[in-house]
Amino acid sequence: MTQTYDEYAIEAFEMGRGQWHARIRRADSRPVLINGHPFPTLQVGFAWDTPEDAIADARQHIDRFGRKWAA
Repeated sequence: MTQTYDEYAIEAFEMGRGQWHARIRRADSRPVLINGHPFPTLQVGFAWDTPEDAIADARQHIDRFGRKWAA
């Protein structure tokens, strides 16, 4: 399950039965920058019960840090 949100692609994936996580990458395939260090993807959040919850958590991370990651 993948969707685009504010110039980022979010992919929900299951790691263990019923344990959903989210992976964030830039939609333009450039690396995410954190303190000047490039990362191709970020895995964020906790083990959520549903993929929708994992994506909602990823959206909150993007809302909070997305502009800093693209700088």
